[in-house]
Amino acid sequence: MTADFHDLAPDEHLLVGAWVEYDARTVHDETDRRIFWLVTRRLIACGHAAGGWEQLYRDPRDGRLWELTFPHGSLHGGGPRRLEQVEASVAREKYGLDERTA
Repeated sequence: MTADFHDLAPDEHLLVGAWVEYDARTVHDETDRRIFWLVTRRLIACGHAAGGWEQLYRDPRDGRLWELTFPHGSLHGGGPRRLEQVEASVAREKYGLDERTA
């Protein structure tokens, strides 16, 4: 069962997940689990780049754009997640969104 987390706050601009050792195994930390919850339950997918390893989302509550990346791509499954707010100009250039959608 997935725990509920809180939505993105207006003063949040970057979330960086991590993997931690727990009982001789590696698990996702609270931030990494929250990022997964946000992109699967709260944010709206808008585009992808780099073969899907970089993904763009929009927060329907305030319209802010968020980029999901996996900065430790050499790790299994891409490693921990990173979610960062991006400007519309980045979304237009990198993800090909037009003026109306970015």
